[in-house]
Amino acid sequence: MKVRTPVSAILAILVGACLLFFVFSRDEAPPTHDYAIGDRLPPPSPSPQVQAAEAGYREIRWEELVPASWDPASAFAGLKLDEIEDGSPQAIQAMQQFLEKWNEAPANPEIDGKNVKLPGFVAPLDFGEGRKLREFLLVPYFGACIHVPPPPANQIVLIQVDEPPEGIGSMDAVWVYGRIRIERADTQSGTSGYRMKAEKVERYLPPERQHVGEPE
Repeated sequence: MKVRTPVSAILAILVGACLLFFVFSRDEAPPTHDYAIGDRLPPPSPSPQVQAAEAGYREIRWEELVPASWDPASAFAGLKLDEIEDGSPQAIQAMQQFLEKWNEAPANPEIDGKNVKLPGFVAPLDFGEGRKLREFLLVPYFGACIHVPPPPANQIVLIQVDEPPEGIGSMDAVWVYGRIRIERADTQSGTSGYRMKAEKVERYLPPERQHVGEPE
């Protein structure tokens, strides 16, 4: 009898991560600080006042970071998870094959060098003095790179900041503003296909709370 191995179990999790890539944003965001593994952030529609204040930054969705020609399911081509045996060379080879393709996921040249704003979750890489965040990965769904395996490289953005944002920590939901560049980086938490020198990082608010207190 063939037994599902730790390696194949990890691969099964990665299959789930791939499927999460195809999950469209929900109609409503979960309450702040109450996200479940795999939750994504639906970008709110800014009011005219917010649009004016954010002139020069184009709001993008995570789908735009992926070239139209790329098929994420290709990373699983030829893998038969239910047939992988414990400790077998096939298990190790399957994991290596998947990770290589996942980490080589191509970036979208059409957004290279654009000034954008993008919502996502924080996967910390470096804290400076006073435990202030200086560098992190921005990821599209809650738990990525920390609680579950990383997304493909074209769904991870390496964020670097000159002025660490106040009160932002691990897996907080944020908006990041800046110029996005195609630049690969291998980190301890995942391989990113993009880099952004953030000009502003602010806490994400669900749509129903986004404009509370704004002048009418």
